[in-house]
Amino acid sequence: HDIRTPMNAILGYTELMDKNGELGSRERDYLGKIRSSGEYLLSLINNVLDMSRIQSGKEHIDEDAADVLKLADEIVATFGRAMEEKNITLSKNISISTQYIYMDCVKLRQIFLNLMSNACKYTPDGGKITFTMLEEHCEESGFVTLKTVIEDTGIGMSAQFQKVMFDQFSRAKESMANEIQGTGLGLAIVKKLVDLLGGTITVDSELGKGSSFTVVTKHRIAADYEEKQSMNVVDDTSRLEGIRVLLAEDNDLNAEIAIEILSQYGVIVDRAEDGVVCLDMLQKAEAGYYDLILMDIQMPNMDGYKATQAIRRMNDLSKRSIPILAMTANAFEEDKQNALNSGMNGHLAKPINVDSLIKALSEIMA
Repeated sequence: HDIRTPMNAILGYTELMDKNGELGSRERDYLGKIRSSGEYLLSLINNVLDMSRIQSGKEHIDEDAADVLKLADEIVATFGRAMEEKNITLSKNISISTQYIYMDCVKLRQIFLNLMSNACKYTPDGGKITFTMLEEHCEESGFVTLKTVIEDTGIGMSAQFQKVMFDQFSRAKESMANEIQGTGLGLAIVKKLVDLLGGTITVDSELGKGSSFTVVTKHRIAADYEEKQSMNVVDDTSRLEGIRVLLAEDNDLNAEIAIEILSQYGVIVDRAEDGVVCLDMLQKAEAGYYDLILMDIQMPNMDGYKATQAIRRMNDLSKRSIPILAMTANAFEEDKQNALNSGMNGHLAKPINVDSLIKALSEIMA
């Protein structure tokens, strides 16, 4: 929490400055480099925290029935623009007959995103990356085997480096010589997560010719599963114009960023400095005055969980049923679950992602 909080200020103010039309080309170039460095630092922070959690034994498997084809499409779509910019040819080969399986989507997504990110990072302009996902027969009844291969024509890895590539902070000399940014934690995290899921990962790589990573995992078939159709939210932010949000946030910088972002969409924001003030403001307001609460978690006097629980016990039906979204630097999976368990309607992690924030508000106000 203490590490991610200042990152919210760095990336948040960068986002706000980027919308300033008076910036010159040199200032905008500087701003782009600040954002790039900030995003890289955030990536490093996330990787270190992920590795710390895995090593402490706090990570656990959280499986749910889901659409594996949708997961594959999301992974590939994530890197579409980045590969276009590098003129990299991206191919997708999917051969899946069992569409719905039980899987830990968060961990599988992290595994594949890390591998695809490396492929994009270490493949030069004009190269080729192939994402293949195949369903293979499983000897155990009611289960399927998922084989995912991510292959690139990048710089490849030496036989010597392949012996230590899953070690923490290991980086190939070739990547450092080419000044490619990397933490040396991505592959270590991938290996730990694959092991946690009971799968296997193998690598075939040669210097100057590229790499091929193969991940094999076993999944229980989700028989008779019907996917819940999520409501499509029209890409129209006009629905936010004039809504009133109560922002519970003790950090002045974070509050300023959130208010500035929301104001650009016509949202009226009142701020509460902690959970006690938030509760008091809601109690004193007329019924229906506030449309939504954005709730920080770690606040003095009363934290976000306790404030939410107190709100859910209010006598006024309209007040105790008001939508509450956690907006916090407590960004682990258990933090999301704790938010829901306390009575909140959703969870947004800091640093604030503007698109995610606006989408969440639009969905609630739809």
